[in-house]
Amino acid sequence: MINVQHVSKHFKHINAVQDVSLSVNKGDIMGLVGPDGAGKTTLLRMICGLITPDAGNILLMGKSIDDLDEARNNLGYMPQRFSLYGDLTVEENIHFFGSMYKLDRTLINQRADEILHITKLKPFKNRFADQLSGGMKQKLALTCALITRPGILVLDEPTYGVDPESRKEFWKILYQLNKEGMTILLSTPYMDEAELCTQVAFISEGVLRAVNAPAALKKSFSYPVLQITLKAKQRLALEDLPGVLDVSYLGTKIHVVIDHHQETVETIRQSLLQQQVSGFSIQEIRPSMEDIFVALAEGGLKRWDLQ
Repeated sequence: MINVQHVSKHFKHINAVQDVSLSVNKGDIMGLVGPDGAGKTTLLRMICGLITPDAGNILLMGKSIDDLDEARNNLGYMPQRFSLYGDLTVEENIHFFGSMYKLDRTLINQRADEILHITKLKPFKNRFADQLSGGMKQKLALTCALITRPGILVLDEPTYGVDPESRKEFWKILYQLNKEGMTILLSTPYMDEAELCTQVAFISEGVLRAVNAPAALKKSFSYPVLQITLKAKQRLALEDLPGVLDVSYLGTKIHVVIDHHQETVETIRQSLLQQQVSGFSIQEIRPSMEDIFVALAEGGLKRWDLQ
């Protein structure tokens, strides 16, 4: 459905995307994750034909993205920032975007009715966009992206800044669309959302670091991960201990990647006691997507083969 072939993009002295090749198959929900400035938005905008690559090719459903008229019929795009018109109602926004794709009014009404039912926006179709909550604005943006009934849906951090309940509702909609045959490519800053994808692609400094199913990525993480649970959030000196490979702080929990030596666990325990940490617990856990993310974002690919 989407075939990115050795694509690169440079902005002055910044290598935003470097020789990226990525395939999104029919029926996939592909999650694109990476730190801020990793190149996610640039890559998505090139896939949508909004930015021209400096090198490489992009195919949508076997057709070149250069043939924009053909590609637009197969692609729905939801940008990172809310880009609809606040002084228009929900229904007026949908009609405006439908008319941009040269759909007739009857067809727009028919499709809008179906999509508003899916997104549960039907009771609010006469409300101004500026009066919608953050979650409802995202649903409206999704509705406008779906008006052409695209085979491919591209979304740039669609739930960023949205409350947890609205995020859940949004993902239910995405799952329903995917079940009906839509292929979805989205970027997300949330690792719990990455878990919901069928495939995950990690990008950092414009380079694609790893692509695989979430379960396969976690399985390929070959080092033990310890979780230290504290009574209160605090920073500890653990990084330079023998046998400690990586440390990441997650509130009152600390994830520590270690070598395979049991002595390392005891070394960490003694260090915590010496730092006068009380009421802590240490347990080995399965690697999470956060652990994979940190390893790749910090150059952990040198230590772990996650391909």
